Amino acid sequence: MKFFALLQLSLFTAATAATAPPTDQQPLRRPEQQQRLPPHPPPGHLPVMMGSSGNDSQVQPAVLLYDILGTQRSLTTFFSLTRMHESTSEPLSDAKTNTTVLAPNNIIIDDLPRKPWENPGDYAALGEQAYDGSGGKDRADDNMRKFVEAHLVVGTSPWEAGVKAKTAAGTEVWWETKTDKDGNEKRVIMPDEVVVDRVASRVANGEVWILNGVLNYA
Repeated sequence: MKFFALLQLSLFTAATAATAPPTDQQPLRRPEQQQRLPPHPPPGHLPVMMGSSGNDSQVQPAVLLYDILGTQRSLTTFFSLTRMHESTSEPLSDAKTNTTVLAPNNIIIDDLPRKPWENPGDYAALGEQAYDGSGGKDRADDNMRKFVEAHLVVGTSPWEAGVKAKTAAGTEVWWETKTDKDGNEKRVIMPDEVVVDRVASRVANGEVWILNGVLNYA
């Protein structure tokens, strides 16, 4: 499909830009944030890479979710999707609202049998041409917005175990600690039972959790 090919090219371009080696330019961020935030986290506030059960990571108080997502090489696809709509990018750059970002990694998204821009209902109603033309682009854009919203717990961070919260898509989620077959404790997002690989970052307005799967985005 034409739109499918153009979308793949767009995501590839965005991902390549996000993973390019550092240059003399400022880190990726919105124009209005260029002067408000320092170009690099201050000493003692380096990005956190921790096990999913850890609770003692440092918070990076001078960094926002929008900035830190752009530095995570394993999340370039998800980060590209968040930037496509104001409703999904705005919470990430809002310093007054804490959000838990439940971000599937690149490999998980690439291997999805149903891509973020696809909805079975669209194919059932319109056939294989569901995403052709301007109408198809609008449908795909809307589906991608819903996909990202299903992975943003806006207004909740820190997020305690067992506390039920709503995603931006309106679904109710919570997390539990479970022990795997090797005896390792893992955070698991319920009710979809998606395992949290690790908490990648704790910043001024929330946390980034990297998932080993995707939440329901129907």
